[in-house]
Amino acid sequence: MPLVPGIYPMVYSFFNRDSNLRLDAFEVQAETVAQSAAAGLAALGIGSEASKLSLSERLDTVELLICKLAKRKPLITTVFGNTPKEQIEFGKRAIKLGTDALILQPPQNPLSDKVLMEFFSEIIQKLNIPLGIQNAPNFLGFGLSEKSIIKLAKEYSNFEIAKLECSSVELERIVRGLKDNIMVFNGRCGLELTDNLRAGANGIIPGMETVDKTSEIFRLFSSQKVNEADELYSETLPVLCFIMQDIPHFLTYGKMLAANRLGLDFGGFRKSALNPTKFGIQCIKRFTDQLGRLC
Repeated sequence: MPLVPGIYPMVYSFFNRDSNLRLDAFEVQAETVAQSAAAGLAALGIGSEASKLSLSERLDTVELLICKLAKRKPLITTVFGNTPKEQIEFGKRAIKLGTDALILQPPQNPLSDKVLMEFFSEIIQKLNIPLGIQNAPNFLGFGLSEKSIIKLAKEYSNFEIAKLECSSVELERIVRGLKDNIMVFNGRCGLELTDNLRAGANGIIPGMETVDKTSEIFRLFSSQKVNEADELYSETLPVLCFIMQDIPHFLTYGKMLAANRLGLDFGGFRKSALNPTKFGIQCIKRFTDQLGRLC
């Protein structure tokens, strides 16, 4: 399915108390998105804790989500791997399973702008599907320069997506340089949502926990009901600010809010994770009561 502008929430990986991956939680999230106003679904990014999943778990996740979506909404799959070969091999398998687009993630070891550009270029040339990169220097500690992102867009026709993790001011500058050649999304849980849209973003890849609100904000803004979009965003902002304080905070409290709103048991953790505090749990309960159930 072709990608269209809009909201593409990132699925969370839920684990049971023995740290086993719960595939049933992916089914609930996929069905929720399929029945929502979101444009599509995203998987295996930072928010999905892909680095904590085995190769077989990541492939099982892609296969399950594609099956559950049943072509009702497109799936964007993030490709994780420390070498071009790893990413190419996983990308080809995800394409075979039926993903609609790929987003390449930088490797874990920091690379210079030049070497990272070469890393992505090698992969892009070998994968025949709409794809892009996740550029998150504020989260990962390194990333591509604006100049390199623009160069990739000019050199490769299948480079169609830039998932940025930056301020709306930075995004607007990149959008101007790209000149509408590719689709630009921001992440950051949906922070600055309406300003990102003003800056030229085609959509947002936020967390699952506010998919109903972010989708409605996008609909209102796209329908020229900008004041109403700003009002709804302002109402949702305290939730977004609480969740998106940093990645560990997001992975604990964003997931907890999503679990509450989806009717899922939060379960347990895998590997290192931020343990929720009593006060943090109280905050999430208050937000759950405020927002209500998703399904």
